[in-house]
Amino acid sequence: MLIQHIEQASLNAWPALQHMLYDGWILRFSKGYTKRANSVNPLYPSSLNVNQKIAFCEACYAARGLPPIFRLTPLASPPELDQALESRGYQKIDLTLVMHRDLQALDVQAGATAGLRREPLDDWLTLFCRFRGAPLEKHQVHKEILQAIPARRFLASLVDSGQAVACGLGVLEGPYFGLFDLITDPQQRNKGYGTRLVSGLLGWARENGAQHAYLQVVETNAPARHLYADKLGFSQLYQYWYRVPEPG
Repeated sequence: MLIQHIEQASLNAWPALQHMLYDGWILRFSKGYTKRANSVNPLYPSSLNVNQKIAFCEACYAARGLPPIFRLTPLASPPELDQALESRGYQKIDLTLVMHRDLQALDVQAGATAGLRREPLDDWLTLFCRFRGAPLEKHQVHKEILQAIPARRFLASLVDSGQAVACGLGVLEGPYFGLFDLITDPQQRNKGYGTRLVSGLLGWARENGAQHAYLQVVETNAPARHLYADKLGFSQLYQYWYRVPEPG
């Protein structure tokens, strides 16, 4: 089942610093950096009472000073989990599209990866933080997550006229290639650099045996959806969302 394979690959590609398996659910803990790495992921069939399980997860996250966050996909088990969380006051946020492209028919043109440069981790993270306008010292957990990736990673920048103008992360696990942390220098946007970056990463992935590419985009991000669907050939495969406790 393609959805399950991509879910498994994406969890490996963005690893938690700690995780716990609990009756088909994966509890992920990463000091609060990103909801994906600090959430309950119901990935496999579940057998215990749903409210008992929710309470157990709440206690686990409270013990670490983290809010209990649940990430729900079409694989979530039991089927009534989303309703059970809503009845306990959990809000639904951040509807996200998982988009997929079949790479088996991708025609890798000569020079497809031209302009891509593999960056050392520290250099790549410095670029990412500069493009995002975020202080580097706030991204030390981000660095730990990147270091923990067990599959083959490609920390890439796109260079034009000797200057890095965009950067992104590609993770290759078997036939599955995930794209993460894609960002363009705010001073260099609307020049086609995002398309060139992703096209180059897809070319590298196909050259290295990838058959499927995937990425996540928040449903409200219309410009990114347009880029991935209309210019890069991705289509929606499934959706996921988060359930978080109501404030206060």
